[in-house]
Amino acid sequence: MAQQIIENNRQGAEVYTGHDMCMKKVVEILGELHLPRGLLPLKNMEEVGYNRSTGFTWLKQKKETTHHFKKIGKNVWYAKEFTAQVEDKKVTHMTGVKVKPLMIWVSLTGMAIEDPEGKKLTMTTSTGLGKSFPASAFELEE
Repeated sequence: MAQQIIENNRQGAEVYTGHDMCMKKVVEILGELHLPRGLLPLKNMEEVGYNRSTGFTWLKQKKETTHHFKKIGKNVWYAKEFTAQVEDKKVTHMTGVKVKPLMIWVSLTGMAIEDPEGKKLTMTTSTGLGKSFPASAFELEE
């Protein structure tokens, strides 16, 4: 299903390939959107697409991966394909991302910086439940 949505948004999109170029573009796009630049620490990316006119973005990697965000002590799972609608300080309609708050993996559907100072990132699930974390926990790790 994600593949069909990607194909529907490919026309007019900026498309980049190769891991190094993809990583560079992901960091640039997150910066433009005033989101923490380490939100999507994907490995072995093959393609990144961003349709500025619709706000649709996608990322493809060779295989699914799990990343541990040390500053909040949470594991986040990323599918081979990630899709989302993006706008300033907000990511909605996400697919391909899960977090493990306790014993089960829960799909994330959105994240946003809603506080005026930009210090808290709130993540939401399809049930409408959400949790806020320091935005600094998702900055690039040096």
